[in-house]
Amino acid sequence: MKKVLLVFLLAILIGGCSDKAKMPPNIIFILADDLGWMDLESYGSEYYEIPNLTRLAERGMSFTNAYAANPLCSPTRASILSGKHPGRFFMTLPAGHLPPNPDEILIKDEGAPWLRMICPKSRTFMPLEEYTIAEALKTAGYTTAHIGKWHLVHEEYWPEHQGFDLSIAGGEYPKSLFAPYRMKSLPDGPDHEYITDRLTAEAVKFLENHYQDGPFFLSYWHYNVHAPYQGHKDLIDKYAEKTDPRGKQRNPIMGATIESLDNSVGKVMDKVEELGVENNTLIIFFSDNGGNMYNIVNGEYPTNNAPLKYGKGNIHEGGIRVPCIVAWDKKIKPNTVSKEIIQSMDFFPTLLDVADLDPQENQLLDGMSLLPLLTKNKSLKRKAIFCHYPHYVPHALNTPNTAVWSGEWRLLRKYGEGPDRSTRYELYNLAEDMGEEIKLADQYPDIVKELDLLITEHLEGIGAIMPVVNPVYDPDADSPVGKERIFPIERYLSY
Repeated sequence: MKKVLLVFLLAILIGGCSDKAKMPPNIIFILADDLGWMDLESYGSEYYEIPNLTRLAERGMSFTNAYAANPLCSPTRASILSGKHPGRFFMTLPAGHLPPNPDEILIKDEGAPWLRMICPKSRTFMPLEEYTIAEALKTAGYTTAHIGKWHLVHEEYWPEHQGFDLSIAGGEYPKSLFAPYRMKSLPDGPDHEYITDRLTAEAVKFLENHYQDGPFFLSYWHYNVHAPYQGHKDLIDKYAEKTDPRGKQRNPIMGATIESLDNSVGKVMDKVEELGVENNTLIIFFSDNGGNMYNIVNGEYPTNNAPLKYGKGNIHEGGIRVPCIVAWDKKIKPNTVSKEIIQSMDFFPTLLDVADLDPQENQLLDGMSLLPLLTKNKSLKRKAIFCHYPHYVPHALNTPNTAVWSGEWRLLRKYGEGPDRSTRYELYNLAEDMGEEIKLADQYPDIVKELDLLITEHLEGIGAIMPVVNPVYDPDADSPVGKERIFPIERYLSY
């Protein structure tokens, strides 16, 4: 009898261990807002102090050629959640704070006189019919939580309607980054509580409450380092005393917000280690677009993306190339750097792969799984990635474009910028000229033709809405191009 009981207990023990071994990994997806490619020490910044993000980079793989789906936030967020180019559902501008517009005609018959081309409007929402990564992970037993910025339209489209069991601060934008926030989706804390500190506490609480319940997916999307530009006064004072040896980055308010973001990442990493789940937790760090170089905050641009060209809102490298770090202890070789080209749509198929899930039948995914690259350093053998951004964004100096990246080449198809408002092309070799200073289209017409064909196939494939010639264009009309947005002092208060 004792022998039978012993065998039974061993079977239970072995079965329990086996189940635990089969349990898919926890996933923490940390998304920064407006953090530029050059804003991390591991990418070359010598001004911002971010020891925790440096620690994360030392624990995993950093990508030097990671791209957002769009140089502005809402479309990139939608691409992460859906695994699709946001142009498929016509979300190509950061319109996620506006009411839903499913019935609005997106292309008009004429535009303002200063516009060479009539550009489509953007949908303001990601359709509820989109099968999100949170909904997919729930089928594998994940507890799902979204904490932080959402910016994907009004209440009926909030995270709790897109597969998340828990949603905190995933609604309207805060009136201030210091309490009172005046948000329906985040009860106010004590006066002057900083939203990053509050959301960090909420993220840590979620980890404590759910790390033993099976796998969890924490979508932790920061409001930092976006406007309103507000930070802790002691950190602002600290950066006011610093100088950048490169002579590029010098905004102390941005320094304060980035360091607060870094402190948050550190506390989440520390909690994962304290709970003993670091070997079974995948951490992704990404930014929704490049650093802001058009707002004026206390007399300076928020940051500087040099050597990359331009910044947020512009389709050139500074607006769309972003930092990306992925860490998973004992799965991803530590302190590695990848030059592979990746894009925000890749996270959906990657996380399906991580959780051992298949896409839904007939589900369309524009990205590709990064798991073989992350764990086995296998090349993606990727032909190209794309961004369709058919808009004038005057303060970011952007004109309507579609871009393709293929190997070392990058081609911009610029609508209405050629003679008689024809299409103009800009070709760059990013391996030799990441600052996009040398235009090569005239020297390599065959490459332009080849890459332009890829753009055409892509646009037809996603059903993109295209700019058209504006019949009332007046070359002498007053244009807002180049006018900067200056933030008044009350928009960057500190405590």
